[in-house]
Amino acid sequence: MGDMRAVAGAVGVLAVAGVVRDRVRGVAGVPVSLAATGVLIVIARRAGCTRGELGLGASGKGLRHGAVAAGVVGAVYAAGVAAPRTRVLFDDDRAAGTGAGLARQALVEVPFGTVVLEEAGFRAVLPALLRPACGEVGADAVAAGLFGLWHILPSRDLVAANPALAEAAAAGVPPSPVRAAVSAVVTTAAAGVLFAALRRRSGSVIAPALLHAATNSLGYAAAWAVRRRSRAHAPVRVRPASRA
Repeated sequence: MGDMRAVAGAVGVLAVAGVVRDRVRGVAGVPVSLAATGVLIVIARRAGCTRGELGLGASGKGLRHGAVAAGVVGAVYAAGVAAPRTRVLFDDDRAAGTGAGLARQALVEVPFGTVVLEEAGFRAVLPALLRPACGEVGADAVAAGLFGLWHILPSRDLVAANPALAEAAAAGVPPSPVRAAVSAVVTTAAAGVLFAALRRRSGSVIAPALLHAATNSLGYAAAWAVRRRSRAHAPVRVRPASRA
């Protein structure tokens, strides 16, 4: 019963943090995420979870596995940006317009405002708390499902931010909010399964954290590069000379 109370407490913390973060975005959301992460770790430790059960050990192995996974993501993104047919998929209004803004997103907002909280909650604390009742695979599956549901609120901005999706809507295939939410839940739940597998294989939450950070941060970098290229190749409009 104590573990289930701890699970309910952890889910409650994540729910509140998710709602607050949806309203307080950017760098302002970092303190919210860090505070919620601290509360989650306290809940898990009071419930008797060890560092090993939380995936806070095996840092060397976690770094190696995470670095390889992040390298694969980087290669895929580079190929996608280089190919004209897939380049449009990376065009996203959420990417910062300046190099300084990109650095803030990639090096501050993503790792400390997103990855730390989500990996602590969905790959460390919840699986550790659920494992006694659900087993390892079951605990990871439940956590991955909750990870998918966690992304319902952020999915609202997806269509408006991506011109490719906006064009699909204009062509008569409107991705409704419900469709966007379902797609976000399914996609991120699948990602949660992948992250959990990497966590089990490496024995460390560092590995999925590095993959997660690479996926988001390099995604911003790819979007920034595509938008910068679009601006550089945009035709220059010459205003006709006015007649005297």
